[in-house]
Amino acid sequence: QVQLVESGGGLVQAGGSLRLSCAASGRIFNINAMGWYRQAPGKQRELVARITRTGVTNYGDSVKGRFTISRDIAENTLYLQMNSLKPEDTAVYYCNALAGLSNYWGQGTQVTVSS
Repeated sequence: QVQLVESGGGLVQAGGSLRLSCAASGRIFNINAMGWYRQAPGKQRELVARITRTGVTNYGDSVKGRFTISRDIAENTLYLQMNSLKPEDTAVYYCNALAGLSNYWGQGTQVTVSS
């Protein structure tokens, strides 16, 4: 089992920045990749950014150039730096870990961007 706890969401004006954190615990040695997903009301959950065990990253098209995913391996923490935020970035952001064949999710953190 892997436990994920997100933090750092909140309300920010358009053009502002936020940094999300995701603390991982449990069987973290089995994690192959971690990522951030988001879900806005009435929409499907979508990939925001992902990083593999070897450090390969990929981003959703809508956030490329604005968001950066990173990790602190020693602290077992995943980050998402979000810059130049737009109202359309408003969503619940979820941390995800792929460990073996299992997907684990955090409880989500709300990000609201006002215009």
